[in-house]
Amino acid sequence: MSQVFSIHNKPPLLQKLLQWLLYGNYFYGICAVALSAEAALQQNYPLNNWFYYLAIMAGTMAFYTIAYISEQTAAVNNPRSNWYRQHRQQIKLHQLLALLLVLSFVVYVLIKYGTAIATISLKDFFLWLIFPAVGSLYYGFNGSLGGKNTLRQIGWLKPFVIGFCWAGVVTIYPVLFYTITHHLNFTPEPVLLRLFIKNLMFIAVLCIMFDIKDYAVDHNQQVKTFVVQKGLRYTIFSIIIPLCLLGLGSFLLLAWQLHFPLLRIVLNTIPFICLLVVAFLLQQRRSIFFYLLVIDGLMLVKAICGCLGMWLTQ
Repeated sequence: MSQVFSIHNKPPLLQKLLQWLLYGNYFYGICAVALSAEAALQQNYPLNNWFYYLAIMAGTMAFYTIAYISEQTAAVNNPRSNWYRQHRQQIKLHQLLALLLVLSFVVYVLIKYGTAIATISLKDFFLWLIFPAVGSLYYGFNGSLGGKNTLRQIGWLKPFVIGFCWAGVVTIYPVLFYTITHHLNFTPEPVLLRLFIKNLMFIAVLCIMFDIKDYAVDHNQQVKTFVVQKGLRYTIFSIIIPLCLLGLGSFLLLAWQLHFPLLRIVLNTIPFICLLVVAFLLQQRRSIFFYLLVIDGLMLVKAICGCLGMWLTQ
């Protein structure tokens, strides 16, 4: 199994493509776009224009690249850090292009929809700012990346901070942007809060899983993640699996209350089943490729299942 998910046994060209896709954070960007589309459809909103999703992808890539591009030395046992060191100049160029794309999108929105933006409520303005603000605190508010004053140093809080930011960007932003571009009032429906919590918890569970990979580093740096504090088996069987079952139960309750079609229920149950399967697989040591493609890939599985559930049961 470990050989199947190793990047080193692939043909050289495929290795390079996978490294850029996964290490370069393009896959995170794809997942952000897919989850944004899923959340919009599940709230019965049309999809936004292509420029919006391109900006979401570029912004996600840029955010996740910050931590690695700032490192001056490569970690001996971290292939992703080594890859960043070897491709530092190319990564900096990609980062610059991603930031320019996001900036051009902001300018485009301000020019085309400036009048609508000027009339948004204080509540809407707060929603636009809260998620990037929390995201910036995740990296540090003392001006130095990786410093002591960062939210990610609080190990037990880290998964929920990441889940909060992701849930806001993929659940709330698509609706906020659509209402601005179509001159509508943003009126949150009850389903928005439910989807926000669902996405927050789903991604938080993935983050707890991902912390297993960084156990040794977090232990040495005294970052008190769940796996550092409680150990591997306790984290899997007493935290990850119960959270998966809680998420599945809450979805089934929602589906019963809103009378979802059977096919939609089945499709949206698949990601939770996959979470449980992957949780059991984490009892054995896995490569970084497994974490980046399989664990993070569950975001893409969730988005695909959610979109299919809406499209096939309209």
